[in-house]
Amino acid sequence: MCFRTLKDIDVNGKTVLLRADLNVPMKNNTVTDCMRIDRLKPTIKYLRKHNAKIIILSHYGRPNGKRVFDMSMGFIAPVLQTRWNVPVSFSPDTIGDHVKESIAHLPPKSIVLLENARFHKEEKKNDDKFAKELSKLADIYVNDAFSTSHRAHASMVGITKYLPSVAGLLMEEELNALNLALGAPEKPLLAVIGGSKVSTKLSVLENLIEKVDYLVLGGGMANTFLYAKGVSIGKSLCETNMANTARGIMEKAEKIGCKIILPKDVVITTEEIKEGMFSNIVDIDNIPDNALAVDIGPKSVKYIKKHLSSSKTVVWNGPLGVFEIKPFDNGTNEIAKAVARRTKNGNCSSIAGGGDTIAALENAGVANKFSYISTAGGAFLEWLEGKELPAISPLRKNVMSNAA
Repeated sequence: MCFRTLKDIDVNGKTVLLRADLNVPMKNNTVTDCMRIDRLKPTIKYLRKHNAKIIILSHYGRPNGKRVFDMSMGFIAPVLQTRWNVPVSFSPDTIGDHVKESIAHLPPKSIVLLENARFHKEEKKNDDKFAKELSKLADIYVNDAFSTSHRAHASMVGITKYLPSVAGLLMEEELNALNLALGAPEKPLLAVIGGSKVSTKLSVLENLIEKVDYLVLGGGMANTFLYAKGVSIGKSLCETNMANTARGIMEKAEKIGCKIILPKDVVITTEEIKEGMFSNIVDIDNIPDNALAVDIGPKSVKYIKKHLSSSKTVVWNGPLGVFEIKPFDNGTNEIAKAVARRTKNGNCSSIAGGGDTIAALENAGVANKFSYISTAGGAFLEWLEGKELPAISPLRKNVMSNAA
């Protein structure tokens, strides 16, 4: 995957506009997960080492083109300062001559966080004039926000027409990891795809069956495929209207040599799903009409591990059961730990992404034991679909921006 990075451009003494994703989770006015902040640190350190002025642009929430007090970026500047151990100032505006003038008087190595890009309705519209105004703030544009690279917004795409544009160190790491997983993976390649609906990941499944050797399905998605095979799944979550689609995917997978791995047994309950409720384990052919499948059973775990034992690359998106409620996280935990062990022993490379996926792997205690964890949600899914992300295209070495 050939794309321009920080290493391909001289940033010494230059003013750099760094597009980051600081849309971090908050609770009671406190950042609850600093992963995205911490992963930016290598790029910050690199730019400061080369005496660059760093202008950080991000978004927070969905203000829909209006100034919303609770969605101001101001709260995060002190958090950045603490996590990076460097001074970080805040600009209450995003564009304008006064912003440009204040940046001009800053010494090298300074860091300024601009106000929420999405306070401007022109951002989401990829407005050319807004992109040009942003470009006036800096000499070079660095994109370190893979997680929003599926958005054709002005600060992601439009700006690349006016400034030399490269990938930051985080973006470079992400693209290299993803390319290793699906672009040029070591085989056999196994993908774990969970979640509730086939309809939301239809394009993902259609793309993956052409690339992977084993496709493990879990959660409500697996129920739909079982239903399509004629299995009675009781009251389990299922998209019955997607049965023909599921059958089509299974038929195509068989023709091209992709093995789809479905549960052999499941954990069921006939009560409201909550901790401490009664549950039982049954084979998939014995699910009662009044029961809900909430996790994969031990036979399924053993069956998946059998195929995992020979796999050299693992891609993971989505849990295999109702992992938020114990003990229905057991199936996800067991498989996640097995992947982590193989990764630690050098037997496979493992790449995972998506909000629920990260939460599930953290719950299993292995989020830091995979080869790479992507913080991206929508962008990770679109990558799994095989789509060209609009903000990545301008960074390719064979696609030169007007300003480069």
